Amino acid sequence: MIALDQLLRAYRQGFFPMSDPEDGKVYWCQPHNRAVISLAAYKPSRDVARLLRKKEFIVTIDRVFEEVIRGCAAPRKDDDKTWISEEIIEAYCTLQRHGVAHSFECWQGGELAGGLYGLAMGGAFFGESMFSRRSYASQIAFDRLVHHLRLKGYLLLDAQIMNPHLAKLGAVEISHEEYMLELEQALRKKAVFN
Repeated sequence: MIALDQLLRAYRQGFFPMSDPEDGKVYWCQPHNRAVISLAAYKPSRDVARLLRKKEFIVTIDRVFEEVIRGCAAPRKDDDKTWISEEIIEAYCTLQRHGVAHSFECWQGGELAGGLYGLAMGGAFFGESMFSRRSYASQIAFDRLVHHLRLKGYLLLDAQIMNPHLAKLGAVEISHEEYMLELEQALRKKAVFN
């Protein structure tokens, strides 16, 4: 299993783990450019705002963390490989029990429709992964995450590696050097997640 102190130290130094789907080994990643979400500038899409007004989904926090991380690890329509190994699941479930890892769950009709998980350290939230079983479920969970982080005074929402879905949510890429400056400032902040 990944040593938890090593895992937390890695985040403080700008690294995060991913397991290789081929060999199952965990590797430490530190991209040249980092995807981040501006908590101040984020705005939900019109569709997300409409669904929030209609209360189509119910969002909870930390109710079914393991189910969320396993939903994130499940094969996708266009890709049957995952970077979330059993070793990573075990480490993050332990971190959740210690109050460091958190999940946002999106429910519809009493069923888990989607969600996301990540780590909270200081005034930084490290978004790890999200999944949807119903349209917009992960975007609703993401919107509620941003709302929660704003309320609690967080400074940094790290989205790690840019992809088209994150770009739609408003992520921008910054250099590693800029990221490390933002991370250092955020880690000094004493934000309380719950």
